[in-house]
Amino acid sequence: MTLSSPFSIAALSLSFLAPLSALASGNTVANAYVDVSAYLTSEEDIEAWYQLSSSLKQNFDDICGDTFCEGEYSNIESLRFRCSVNALTGRMGQCVWVFAASNEEVDPATGAVTVDAQTWACQVPLAPRTTMQQLLTALAGTSPLYATLPRTQTTIYEGLGNCL
Repeated sequence: MTLSSPFSIAALSLSFLAPLSALASGNTVANAYVDVSAYLTSEEDIEAWYQLSSSLKQNFDDICGDTFCEGEYSNIESLRFRCSVNALTGRMGQCVWVFAASNEEVDPATGAVTVDAQTWACQVPLAPRTTMQQLLTALAGTSPLYATLPRTQTTIYEGLGNCL
């Protein structure tokens, strides 16, 4: 390999320093968090994750009108349930459930519609060191919204009460 300029030599030198700076700052591979979809590999776990996401949405839809959807925003919709997991240890980083809603008003004089749109990013109250497998096991079934989260005394439903 021939290096044709001082810039090439400098760039090559810096590329060797990058891994060292990551180690010095504590950003090691052990802190590599990924989306759950990139972590799960077995067919069984992938299916469990999709079932969990689907059941959470269904559970929310079933109770929305009697709980969270009674106020100014009567059309709250679940957009996505998303979690991060450490790619090496399987420990959860964070789970967030995102919701959106709107309130529309029609001006009778002009016909103009004004929209007040709202979003919420609700953190799931996970216990530290909860693993992906513990989460999938604890929330398996048709009512994950009400299931006790691993190593806690709380549920996702109770966490939503602090958010929505």
